[in-house]
Amino acid sequence: MSHELKTGGDRGYLRIATEEAFATAEQMDAILRLVKEGKADKGTVSLWGFYGTSPSERTTFIRERLLDLGELRIAAMDDAGIDKAVLALTSPGVQSIHDVEEAKGIASRANDQLAAACEKYPDRFYGMTAIAPQDPEWSAAELKRGKAELGFHGVQVNSHTHGTYLDEPQFDPILRTCAEEGIPLYIHPQGPPDNMIGGMVEAGLEGAVFGFAIETSYHALRLLTTGVFDRYPDLQLVLGHGAEGLPFWIDRLNYMFNAGVRSQRYERLKPLQHPLHYYLRNNVWGTTSGLPSPASIRLMMDVMGEDRVMYAMDYPYQYVPAEVELLDDMDLPAETLKKFFQTNAEGLFKL
Repeated sequence: MSHELKTGGDRGYLRIATEEAFATAEQMDAILRLVKEGKADKGTVSLWGFYGTSPSERTTFIRERLLDLGELRIAAMDDAGIDKAVLALTSPGVQSIHDVEEAKGIASRANDQLAAACEKYPDRFYGMTAIAPQDPEWSAAELKRGKAELGFHGVQVNSHTHGTYLDEPQFDPILRTCAEEGIPLYIHPQGPPDNMIGGMVEAGLEGAVFGFAIETSYHALRLLTTGVFDRYPDLQLVLGHGAEGLPFWIDRLNYMFNAGVRSQRYERLKPLQHPLHYYLRNNVWGTTSGLPSPASIRLMMDVMGEDRVMYAMDYPYQYVPAEVELLDDMDLPAETLKKFFQTNAEGLFKL
């Protein structure tokens, strides 16, 4: 151990973890029922058929910690030196549920439960609203309730909703509300939809190891390449896991996107007001959830700007306090480390 992990800012900054998951028993029961009834897609079956039922030490830990919004979570934060956590309903949220009224009810009650926990621990927990994109107008209203009544600081959408994506016209009420209300939109992974997943399950690659990033970066690129940020220049998009790889790919993405526009091969692709790099530096934020890599973090900062990169742990799925020590010791100026761990999150989420 290079140093003791403490809360309270002894190293010159607080540590704010910006992608931390919780679940409700009602949500987990609904998802497991879909799996049991054969109504869930392959990604949900693989993810929750395992995490929801396996007796292994890892899955038992994760289920217990997902359902806890109290002392277990606070103790884990203290042990890892985490001062504050931005919490969201775990993937796939309610987006795999077919009954829209059921999905809306579960999301609304989860929001109330999270708000109560944030009220109980006002210096430690901050919430993001859960929505049911199956009903975009209801979701827009729930976003406003989350901000105005529950004191939430963003919204988490678990990527696709039954294989549909936020750039599609029916979801415009969600994007418009996020832009107009200043609500950061965090797109979090879930398993790829059935028309994308192919042989990933059989290969053991559909989840966090690979498939999550492929599907979520695809979602983000649909937003980036179809003029969403020209339409809503104030919209702020957050992506975890190293911004889902986009900073590494951005030069090729930008070149090939513009080549596609010039070729007029794709009806959907039109010229944008700016290069794709511009949107990464003005509309996109990246977190390090599950990616405690100093080299990757430096790349993100080089491409996106050091004001747009934030720390996240991905608790309870990836809980390794030693990773915090590693990132504390990054060879970065003190003011940059403070931005990374604290002030960027405070600015974006208005903490």
